[in-house]
Amino acid sequence: MDKFMEIILMGGLGLLMGSFMNVVVFRIPAGISNPSSPLSNIAWPGSCCPQCLHPIHYHDNIPLLSWIWLRGRCRYCHIPISVRYPLTEGICGLVFALVAAMFPLVPDALAICLLFWFLLALAQIDARHFLLPDKLTLPLLWLGLLYHCIFAHIDLHDAVYGAIAGYLTLWLVYQAFRGLTGKEGMGFGDFKLLAALGAWCGWQALPSILFLSSVFGLIYAPGRRFLIGDKQSHIAFGPWLSLAGWLSFLWQNWNG
Repeated sequence: MDKFMEIILMGGLGLLMGSFMNVVVFRIPAGISNPSSPLSNIAWPGSCCPQCLHPIHYHDNIPLLSWIWLRGRCRYCHIPISVRYPLTEGICGLVFALVAAMFPLVPDALAICLLFWFLLALAQIDARHFLLPDKLTLPLLWLGLLYHCIFAHIDLHDAVYGAIAGYLTLWLVYQAFRGLTGKEGMGFGDFKLLAALGAWCGWQALPSILFLSSVFGLIYAPGRRFLIGDKQSHIAFGPWLSLAGWLSFLWQNWNG
């Protein structure tokens, strides 16, 4: 396949996956908070306005273009639709296209994009709801192990040890913090996310992932306080784990 066409196709796939991500990010937390809600299923019913819940027809559900055509508002209730929706679609399309351009091997490019999709979805959910749902973290862990079973990018033993060490590392930090302060410093979703990253990147990458994510969090917290005056002490750790983990996997494939 011509490389240019491969990039275009991957970019288009990224736009579609970004659109689906918007559904996942909206519906999984809604389903956890209210399991009886009709929106607890990510596959059915079809896309609808998050405000008036009116079904969205296919011609109003084209990634990026429909939001621009409708001027960022619902066709039916005319309430503004968050810019987060087209931004998610655009970021996924751009990243998928760039990965296709940078990595010649299709399995590697698809794996990098798949990991990016899961991690961006988890980062958005955690940033908004302080939640890292099992519906995403556990499949991500098994997909990492399956990837190394099939393609042997790293030794499978390293991936399994990475999953175990990732979970136990943050679990021990959690227990130590709770023992010293009587408070919970993080949620169990963080343990599972780091376990998933260990499965994808191997145990050797865990120290750098933890270091980078801590640095990102330490930069973000005072920066947020300075820029918008938010004095909230509790910040979501998932987005920074996700960013550090994806960069680590990207670096491994770039130098692999």
